[in-house]
Amino acid sequence: MKKAKEKKTPKQRFRKFLKIFLIIVLVIAILCSIATVVTVIGTKSNANFISTLSSVEYSEQLVPETDENGYVTFTTDRDFKVLQLTDVHIGGGFMSTNKDSMAINAVAAMVTAEKPDLVIVTGDIAYPVPFQAGTFNNKTGAKLFAQLMEQLGVYWCFAFGNHDTEAYSYYSREDMSDFYTGGDYSHCLFSAGPADADGFGNYIINVKNTKGEITQSLVMFDSHSYVDGDIFGALWKYDSIHENQIEWYKNEMNHLQQMNNGKMPKSLAFFHIPAQEYRDAWYEYRDNGFNDTDNVKYIYGKAGEKNLVVYTGEHNYGFFDAVKEVGSTQGIFCGHDHLNNFSIDYQGVRLTYGYSVDYLAYQGIMKYGLQRGCTVIMVKPDGTFDCTGENYYQDKYQSAKEKEQVTMEDYNSED
Repeated sequence: MKKAKEKKTPKQRFRKFLKIFLIIVLVIAILCSIATVVTVIGTKSNANFISTLSSVEYSEQLVPETDENGYVTFTTDRDFKVLQLTDVHIGGGFMSTNKDSMAINAVAAMVTAEKPDLVIVTGDIAYPVPFQAGTFNNKTGAKLFAQLMEQLGVYWCFAFGNHDTEAYSYYSREDMSDFYTGGDYSHCLFSAGPADADGFGNYIINVKNTKGEITQSLVMFDSHSYVDGDIFGALWKYDSIHENQIEWYKNEMNHLQQMNNGKMPKSLAFFHIPAQEYRDAWYEYRDNGFNDTDNVKYIYGKAGEKNLVVYTGEHNYGFFDAVKEVGSTQGIFCGHDHLNNFSIDYQGVRLTYGYSVDYLAYQGIMKYGLQRGCTVIMVKPDGTFDCTGENYYQDKYQSAKEKEQVTMEDYNSED
């Protein structure tokens, strides 16, 4: 006969549980330590790569100053060149080191070749999503990008995106605003903006001619992150520019008009999450057989997201209506949808998606190159502008590291 098993006492069961628990804790601690070490090594490797890059060579670089009204201002009588970058998505963790290096390499190549007067990033510099980047630390990716721009010696600014400060990230928008304005990065022109407008990063950079006339105002907005209980963004319910930001915009443009001897200056707006009019414009164009309508004039590009979707904010607080009312802003630039890169005129206002940089966020996107690049915006001395989307894999963009091999097919071509 088999001997009956001795029944363990509660004390013995507790000891067994405690042993298993301590082993699990130890394993987690070891894994976390390994991840930390790998992250430090990877970050240092990318920082070292940045330190080897040469500064951009300008024949005549414009240096901004702060005018008597507190606005950062560039002064020139020639064309003013803006380079829009968007969705750079530097993870800054142990899982993203190689992809971060690719993003840094691409940004450096495009900025160096274009020699812009100003780089504007429309959101998502950092991407601290742990299951892809391997970190919750959103400052690491941001710091790498800021170091890159300082090394290149190019003036730049940005608008926050939804991923720059996730709910689970270590640092808030206020923390990151303090970081960017802390004095370590002399080429960063970001401003936290006024306290009476929601968010961080509602501010204006002006371009003037030598007569002191404002020829262009570049207006940055915080389009925030998520709404309607979607704290972690899992439901893709995005926010938009709020009512008090719209009031700030209207008041600012009226103030600039007074500064400009009663003449309303022309302006361009930059933010991350598209206004609903992006969707209205594209769907009207699409539903008309991809032909122009009375409201819509196609210029270039496409909606490359699956099913030609345009992901806008959930709510419309009237920003586009204010743009038409004020009569200053002639173009709007956003990011967010990495595969959408169209530029389209809607009711007299040009709506443009920037070409994205992303190697990390969309699954497998590092292997695709059709959507990756930048947007070149040329502002004329009379305040008019034009822009073009530029693909990164053109020969004119010579990178410090060899460019990765990619397919130039649509990301969704296999769906």
